[in-house]
Amino acid sequence: MALQPRNISDAGLRRLAAYHKVLQEMLLAGTPTVSATGIARVLALEPSQVRKDIEATGIAGKPKVGYPLAVLIRWIEDFLGWNNTKQAVLAGAGSLGSALLGYQKFRQLGMDIVAVFDNDPLKVGRTIHGKQVFFPDKLPSFALGAHIHLGVIATPASAAQATADLMVAGGIRALWNFAPAHLRVPDFVVVRNEDLYDSLASLTYKLEKRMAAERKAAAEVCAPVESAVVLLDACTW
Repeated sequence: MALQPRNISDAGLRRLAAYHKVLQEMLLAGTPTVSATGIARVLALEPSQVRKDIEATGIAGKPKVGYPLAVLIRWIEDFLGWNNTKQAVLAGAGSLGSALLGYQKFRQLGMDIVAVFDNDPLKVGRTIHGKQVFFPDKLPSFALGAHIHLGVIATPASAAQATADLMVAGGIRALWNFAPAHLRVPDFVVVRNEDLYDSLASLTYKLEKRMAAERKAAAEVCAPVESAVVLLDACTW
Protein backbone atom coordinates (compact mmCIF):
# COMPACT_ATOMS: atom_id res chain seq x y z
CA MET A 1 0.00 0.00 0.00
CA ALA A 2 1.35 3.41 -0.98
CA LEU A 3 0.91 6.67 0.91
CA GLN A 4 1.75 10.20 -0.15
CA PRO A 5 5.45 10.80 0.62
CA ARG A 6 6.00 13.64 3.12
CA ASN A 7 8.78 16.01 4.03
CA ILE A 8 11.01 14.76 6.81
CA SER A 9 13.48 16.43 9.18
CA ASP A 10 17.24 15.99 9.05
CA ALA A 11 16.98 13.86 12.19
CA GLY A 12 14.41 11.69 10.43
CA LEU A 13 16.68 11.30 7.41
CA ARG A 14 19.50 10.15 9.67
CA ARG A 15 17.17 7.65 11.30
CA LEU A 16 16.10 6.33 7.89
CA ALA A 17 19.76 5.73 7.03
CA ALA A 18 20.12 3.82 10.32
CA TYR A 19 17.00 1.77 9.54
CA HIS A 20 18.45 0.93 6.14
CA LYS A 21 21.61 -0.46 7.71
CA VAL A 22 19.62 -2.60 10.15
CA LEU A 23 17.34 -3.83 7.36
CA GLN A 24 20.32 -4.86 5.23
CA GLU A 25 21.61 -6.96 8.13
CA MET A 26 18.18 -8.56 8.55
CA LEU A 27 18.01 -9.31 4.84
CA LEU A 28 21.36 -11.08 4.97
CA ALA A 29 20.04 -13.11 7.91
CA GLY A 30 17.12 -14.28 5.77
CA THR A 31 14.34 -12.33 7.47
CA PRO A 32 11.35 -11.96 5.06
CA THR A 33 9.34 -9.25 6.85
CA VAL A 34 9.94 -6.67 9.54
CA SER A 35 7.80 -4.46 11.77
CA ALA A 36 8.41 -0.97 13.11
CA THR A 37 8.60 -2.54 16.56
CA GLY A 38 11.34 -4.91 15.40
CA ILE A 39 13.44 -2.05 14.02
CA ALA A 40 12.80 0.05 17.12
CA ARG A 41 13.95 -2.78 19.37
CA VAL A 42 17.32 -3.01 17.60
CA LEU A 43 17.95 0.74 17.70
CA ALA A 44 16.38 1.44 21.12
CA LEU A 45 13.78 3.80 19.64
CA GLU A 46 10.04 4.23 20.09
CA PRO A 47 8.04 2.12 17.58
CA SER A 48 5.75 5.08 16.89
CA GLN A 49 8.75 7.18 15.79
CA VAL A 50 10.01 4.42 13.49
CA ARG A 51 6.55 3.96 12.00
CA LYS A 52 6.19 7.70 11.41
CA ASP A 53 9.60 7.94 9.70
CA ILE A 54 8.91 4.99 7.42
CA GLU A 55 5.45 6.22 6.49
CA ALA A 56 7.03 9.53 5.42
CA THR A 57 8.63 7.62 2.54
CA GLY A 58 5.17 6.71 1.22
CA ILE A 59 5.00 3.05 2.22
CA ALA A 60 2.47 1.59 4.66
CA GLY A 61 2.86 -1.71 6.45
CA LYS A 62 0.21 -4.35 6.99
CA PRO A 63 -1.23 -4.72 10.51
CA LYS A 64 0.31 -7.66 12.42
CA VAL A 65 2.59 -8.38 9.44
CA GLY A 66 4.76 -5.30 8.95
CA TYR A 67 6.69 -4.64 5.76
CA PRO A 68 8.17 -7.02 3.17
CA LEU A 69 11.86 -6.53 3.95
CA ALA A 70 13.26 -6.27 0.41
CA VAL A 71 10.46 -3.91 -0.62
CA LEU A 72 11.03 -1.64 2.38
CA ILE A 73 14.76 -1.45 1.68
CA ARG A 74 14.13 -0.44 -1.93
CA TRP A 75 11.47 2.07 -0.84
CA ILE A 76 13.85 3.80 1.57
CA GLU A 77 16.62 3.83 -1.04
CA ASP A 78 14.31 5.45 -3.60
CA PHE A 79 13.11 8.03 -1.06
CA LEU A 80 16.71 8.95 -0.13
CA GLY A 81 17.77 9.07 -3.78
CA TRP A 82 20.24 6.23 -3.40
CA ASN A 83 18.98 4.40 -6.48
CA ASN A 84 19.45 7.45 -8.69
CA THR A 85 23.22 7.80 -8.91
CA LYS A 86 24.32 11.42 -8.85
CA GLN A 87 27.69 12.42 -10.19
CA ALA A 88 29.80 14.64 -7.97
CA VAL A 89 33.10 16.48 -7.99
CA LEU A 90 35.54 16.51 -5.09
CA ALA A 91 37.78 19.43 -4.14
CA GLY A 92 40.78 18.54 -2.00
CA ALA A 93 43.05 15.57 -2.71
CA GLY A 94 44.68 15.42 0.72
CA SER A 95 44.32 12.63 3.25
CA LEU A 96 40.61 13.22 3.88
CA GLY A 97 39.77 13.76 0.21
CA SER A 98 41.63 10.62 -0.82
CA ALA A 99 39.83 8.63 1.87
CA LEU A 100 36.45 9.89 0.68
CA LEU A 101 37.39 9.13 -2.90
CA GLY A 102 38.33 5.59 -1.99
CA TYR A 103 35.13 4.84 -0.09
CA GLN A 104 33.44 2.42 -2.46
CA LYS A 105 30.06 2.44 -0.74
CA PHE A 106 29.32 6.01 -1.84
CA ARG A 107 28.35 4.72 -5.27
CA GLN A 108 26.00 2.19 -3.71
CA LEU A 109 24.39 5.09 -1.86
CA GLY A 110 23.83 7.13 -5.00
CA MET A 111 26.97 9.29 -5.33
CA ASP A 112 29.68 8.81 -7.93
CA ILE A 113 32.70 11.14 -7.63
CA VAL A 114 33.90 11.59 -11.20
CA ALA A 115 36.73 14.12 -10.86
CA VAL A 116 39.04 15.62 -8.24
CA PHE A 117 40.43 19.15 -7.99
CA ASP A 118 43.44 20.36 -6.01
CA ASN A 119 45.82 23.33 -6.19
CA ASP A 120 48.92 21.26 -5.42
CA PRO A 121 51.00 20.99 -8.66
CA LEU A 122 52.47 17.70 -7.40
CA LYS A 123 49.00 16.14 -7.30
CA VAL A 124 47.52 17.61 -10.48
CA GLY A 125 47.69 15.11 -13.35
CA ARG A 126 47.90 12.15 -11.00
CA THR A 127 45.19 9.52 -10.70
CA ILE A 128 43.77 8.74 -7.24
CA HIS A 129 41.47 5.75 -6.92
CA GLY A 130 40.94 5.86 -10.67
CA LYS A 131 40.03 9.57 -10.82
CA GLN A 132 42.25 12.25 -12.36
CA VAL A 133 43.24 15.35 -10.41
CA PHE A 134 42.80 18.79 -12.05
CA PHE A 135 43.58 22.37 -11.03
CA PRO A 136 40.61 24.11 -9.35
CA ASP A 137 40.23 26.66 -12.16
CA LYS A 138 38.96 23.81 -14.36
CA LEU A 139 36.13 23.02 -11.94
CA PRO A 140 33.37 25.39 -13.15
CA SER A 141 33.62 24.42 -16.82
CA PHE A 142 33.89 20.71 -15.96
CA ALA A 143 30.81 20.82 -13.74
CA LEU A 144 28.80 22.83 -16.24
CA GLY A 145 29.77 20.59 -19.14
CA ALA A 146 28.94 17.40 -17.26
CA HIS A 147 25.75 18.85 -15.70
CA ILE A 148 27.00 18.02 -12.19
CA HIS A 149 25.03 19.45 -9.29
CA LEU A 150 26.77 17.91 -6.27
CA GLY A 151 30.12 18.99 -4.88
CA VAL A 152 32.23 17.66 -2.00
CA ILE A 153 34.65 20.03 -0.24
CA ALA A 154 37.58 18.47 1.62
CA THR A 155 39.99 21.39 1.42
CA PRO A 156 41.68 23.27 4.27
CA ALA A 157 39.44 25.92 5.85
CA SER A 158 41.39 28.70 4.14
CA ALA A 159 40.41 27.42 0.69
CA ALA A 160 36.83 26.35 1.42
CA GLN A 161 35.00 29.57 0.51
CA ALA A 162 36.89 30.06 -2.76
CA THR A 163 36.16 26.42 -3.60
CA ALA A 164 32.47 26.87 -2.83
CA ASP A 165 32.40 29.93 -5.10
CA LEU A 166 33.91 27.92 -7.97
CA MET A 167 31.38 25.14 -7.45
CA VAL A 168 28.43 27.53 -7.43
CA ALA A 169 29.80 29.16 -10.59
CA GLY A 170 29.83 25.68 -12.12
CA GLY A 171 26.14 25.17 -11.50
CA ILE A 172 26.53 22.99 -8.43
CA ARG A 173 23.50 23.21 -6.18
CA ALA A 174 24.41 20.99 -3.24
CA LEU A 175 27.63 21.13 -1.23
CA TRP A 176 28.85 18.48 1.18
CA ASN A 177 31.36 20.43 3.24
CA PHE A 178 34.02 18.66 5.31
CA ALA A 179 36.14 21.79 5.76
CA PRO A 180 35.98 23.48 9.19
CA ALA A 181 34.63 26.71 7.70
CA HIS A 182 31.29 28.49 7.42
CA LEU A 183 30.33 28.85 3.76
CA ARG A 184 28.46 31.80 2.28
CA VAL A 185 26.38 30.59 -0.64
CA PRO A 186 23.18 31.68 -2.42
CA ASP A 187 19.87 30.57 -0.94
CA PHE A 188 19.28 28.09 -3.76
CA VAL A 189 22.40 26.09 -2.80
CA VAL A 190 21.99 23.34 -0.20
CA VAL A 191 24.90 22.93 2.24
CA ARG A 192 25.54 20.01 4.54
CA ASN A 193 28.40 20.60 6.98
CA GLU A 194 30.29 17.68 8.46
CA ASP A 195 32.25 19.36 11.22
CA LEU A 196 34.74 16.82 12.51
CA TYR A 197 35.86 19.24 15.23
CA ASP A 198 32.33 19.49 16.61
CA SER A 199 31.92 15.73 16.50
CA LEU A 200 35.22 15.18 18.29
CA ALA A 201 34.40 17.85 20.89
CA SER A 202 31.06 16.20 21.61
CA LEU A 203 32.65 12.76 21.84
CA THR A 204 35.50 13.77 24.16
CA TYR A 205 33.17 15.87 26.35
CA LYS A 206 30.81 12.93 26.84
CA LEU A 207 33.76 10.60 27.45
CA GLU A 208 35.19 12.91 30.12
CA LYS A 209 31.78 13.18 31.84
CA ARG A 210 31.43 9.41 31.85
CA MET A 211 34.94 8.87 33.23
CA ALA A 212 34.45 11.57 35.89
CA ALA A 213 31.24 9.87 37.03
CA GLU A 214 33.04 6.52 37.20
CA ARG A 215 35.89 8.05 39.21
CA LYS A 216 33.40 9.66 41.60
CA ALA A 217 31.52 6.39 42.07
CA ALA A 218 34.77 4.51 42.68
CA ALA A 219 35.92 7.14 45.19
CA GLU A 220 32.68 6.81 47.12
CA VAL A 221 33.00 3.03 47.27
CA CYS A 222 36.64 3.25 48.28
CA ALA A 223 36.33 6.08 50.82
CA PRO A 224 38.42 5.58 53.95
CA VAL A 225 36.65 3.40 56.47
CA GLU A 226 37.70 1.58 59.59
CA SER A 227 39.71 -1.54 58.76
CA ALA A 228 40.45 -0.01 55.32
CA VAL A 229 43.21 -2.54 54.79
CA VAL A 230 40.57 -5.01 53.63
CA LEU A 231 39.70 -2.69 50.71
CA LEU A 232 43.19 -1.70 49.63
CA ASP A 233 43.50 -4.14 46.73
CA ALA A 234 39.94 -3.69 45.49
CA CYS A 235 40.16 0.12 45.56
CA THR A 236 43.40 0.57 43.64
CA TRP A 237 43.08 2.03 40.13
